[in-house]
Amino acid sequence: MTRPRGGGHRRAPPARKSRFSSDALPPVAVADVVERDSDGDLFVRLVKASAAAPAIRLAPGSGESTAGAPGLGDRVLVRFEILETGEREARLIKRLGQSAHRILGVVRKARREVRVEPVDRKSRESLLLNPAESADLRDGDLVLAQVGGFADRPHGPRRGKVLEVVGREDDPRAASLVAIHTHGLPTGFSDAAEAESLGAEAPVLKARTDLRDLPLITIDPQDARDHDDAVFAEPDTDPANPGGWIAWVAIADVAAYVRAGTALDREAWEKGNSVYFPDRVEPMLPERLSGGLCSLRQGEARACMAVRMVFDASGRKRSHKFVRGLMRSAAKLSYEQAQAAIDGEADDQTGPLLESVLKPLWAAYGVLKLGRDRRSPLDIESVERRIQMSPEGAVAAITPRQSLAAHKLIEEFMIQANVSAAETLEQRRTPLIYRVHDTPSAEKVQALADFLATIAMPWNKGEAPRTERFNRLLEQTRGGAHGEIVNEVVLRTQMQAIYSSENIGHFGLNLDRYAHFTSPIRRYADLIVHRALIRALGLGDDGLTDLDISRLKETAEHITQAERRAMAAERDAIDRYVASFLQDKVGATFEGRITGVTRFGLFVRLTDTGADGLIPVSTLGDEYFIHDDQRHALVGERTGMRWRLGRMVSVKLTEATPITGGLLLEMLSEPDAPEKGEARPRLGLRTKGRPSKRPGKPARRR
Repeated sequence: MTRPRGGGHRRAPPARKSRFSSDALPPVAVADVVERDSDGDLFVRLVKASAAAPAIRLAPGSGESTAGAPGLGDRVLVRFEILETGEREARLIKRLGQSAHRILGVVRKARREVRVEPVDRKSRESLLLNPAESADLRDGDLVLAQVGGFADRPHGPRRGKVLEVVGREDDPRAASLVAIHTHGLPTGFSDAAEAESLGAEAPVLKARTDLRDLPLITIDPQDARDHDDAVFAEPDTDPANPGGWIAWVAIADVAAYVRAGTALDREAWEKGNSVYFPDRVEPMLPERLSGGLCSLRQGEARACMAVRMVFDASGRKRSHKFVRGLMRSAAKLSYEQAQAAIDGEADDQTGPLLESVLKPLWAAYGVLKLGRDRRSPLDIESVERRIQMSPEGAVAAITPRQSLAAHKLIEEFMIQANVSAAETLEQRRTPLIYRVHDTPSAEKVQALADFLATIAMPWNKGEAPRTERFNRLLEQTRGGAHGEIVNEVVLRTQMQAIYSSENIGHFGLNLDRYAHFTSPIRRYADLIVHRALIRALGLGDDGLTDLDISRLKETAEHITQAERRAMAAERDAIDRYVASFLQDKVGATFEGRITGVTRFGLFVRLTDTGADGLIPVSTLGDEYFIHDDQRHALVGERTGMRWRLGRMVSVKLTEATPITGGLLLEMLSEPDAPEKGEARPRLGLRTKGRPSKRPGKPARRR
C-alpha cells in the first residue's frame, strides 16, 4: 500500500558526495516507482528486488528534461547516489514507460471472479484478483493494482493485488482522478507550504507605487478561478506622440509571497504550472494565494508588478517602465460582458465603465493591432470547446468557445507586456527563462510542400519559412474546398513552443525575444521572470537568487516537461468527459471532419462537440487501402477511391467508453473518386478493409 496522505515538512535535498559507495546499490539500475509520500515525493524499488526491500527516494525534478515527469507505477532508469547524511537517493536518467507491475484500473465483479480492467485504452491486459482479498472492493472501484504472475498458464490472465482505492468509476470526478494518477501529477501541498501560505499578510503600500486610483480592470473567462492580470489604457497627452496611447498591464506580485528556497517555492517548482480540468483545478499555489492574496479581486488592495507602455499612432512601442505597485481592481468582467458593452449592450456593471475604461481600451487595442498586423504572427484558426458541468458534476453540454475581440485585446496586451519583460532583462543583462518557438524544420516544410503539390498550390521549396508566407497560404485557401486541410497541415508543420534559458526567438508570434510574465499564479516560468525583474531593477530583496540563476537551464527543461504533462492530463480528462457525455448517444448520426489519416484508420472530429473518434480501416470497405502520407489520404488499391484529411463526413457512433475516453465510429459517407489524371500512390503501406455494410454495395468474396 502507498503511505497514508498526511502532514510533514518537505526536507531540502542534502548535499551529495562526489562518488558512489562500492558496497551499496548498483550505480545504475531499472526500478519501479512504488510509493508517493505525504509531501508528494516519489520512491522507487529495484525491479528485481523483493517487496520487502526498502523504497528509495527519487530526487524531485531529476532528469525530467529528457525523461518526462514520472508518476506512480512508472518504470524508470535511475542512478543511485549516497548523500552526506548516509541516505540513498535515486536520480532519474530516463522514464521507460508505465511499469509492467502496476496498472490503474476498474474493479469488475462477476459471480465467480473479480478482475481489474485497465483504464489505459492502449492496454488490454486485465488482472484476476483473489476473491477472498477483494471482499471489501465494490464493482466500479478505481484502483491501483500490482501485477503478479500468471493465474493458470503462460499468456493467460495474470494475478493482481490492489494497492490503493483511488475512487469510483461512476464518480463525476473520475475522469480527472484517472488523469491525475495516470500522468503522475503532483497533488495537494505539504503542511509546511500550507502554513507559509496561511501566514501571508495582506499587502501595504510601503515602498510600492500607489496605483489604487488607476481604474485597472480584469477581463477573464466566465468560469475563471483566479485573476492574475488587469489592464487600463488612456491617450498619451505628450505633444511629441500625437495619436499615441499609454497601456497599463498589472500582474499579481506572486514573488512577494513565494520566496526562493521556501516550501511554497519548492512545490511550485515541482508542479511547474496549474492544471485545469472541467470540474476542478490542481493549482500551483495553495488557495490562500491563488484564489486570495494573489488574485486581483474587485475592490481589494493587491500587490502587483505593473508595466506602463507607450505606443505611437502606428502601434510601435516607444517606451516602457516596470513598477512594483499596490492596485485595486475597479471591476471584474467576463470577456462576453466586456464585448457586449462595446457592442452596445452594457449592463449595470459595464455601463459606468464604458466611456472611461472600456472604449479607451478598445481604442488602444486598435493601435496595437496595427503593430500586430505589421508583425504578422502566425494566423492559424482553431476552435476550442468548453465543457459545461451540471451541479451534480456530470457533463451538461459541450459548446464552442467564442472568439471575440475582447479575447484578442487581452492577448495583445499580454504579449506586449511579455515582450517588455524580456527586453528589460536583456538590457539589464539579467538571465531569464524565455518562451521560445523554433522555426519549422526543413523536413516538415518539405512535407508541406509535397502535400500542397497534390492540390495544385504552389510553394517554393527553397523559400525560408516565414510567418507571412504561411499566412498568405492560409488566406488564399480559407473558406475554399481545401481551407480546413491546409489549416491542419500548416499547424502540423509547426514546432512546439518550449521554455529555454537560451533565446532563439518566437517563430509563431514573429518576435525576436519573448518571456512569460503575465501568469505567475499558474506558471512557474512567470514567477522566475518576476524575480528577475525585481533583481534587475532593484525593486526588493526577494528577486532572483544566485541559486535560481545557476538552475535556470534545469528549471526551463523541467517546466517544459511539466507543461506537456499537464496538457496530456487535461486532454485525457476531456476525452473521458466527452465519452461520458456521448455514452447514451450510441447509434446516433453525426457530422464531422477527418482530422487524422493513419494506416490503421481515420480520426474524425465531430462538429457539435469537438470529440475525436476512430474509424478502423477494417470497417471502411472491401479492398486494401494504401496510406498515402504525401496526400494525407487512405486510397483504395483497386478502385482508387480515397479518404482525405479535412473531408467532411457523416458518421455513426458505435461505441463510447467513458473510463478510457475512447470513441469508435462507423463511416456513412462515400469516399471521393480519384481526380482525373491523379497518380496512384506508391505501394507499400497496405491495410485491409472489410466488406462494407452500406446498402447497395455488395461484399467482396474472400
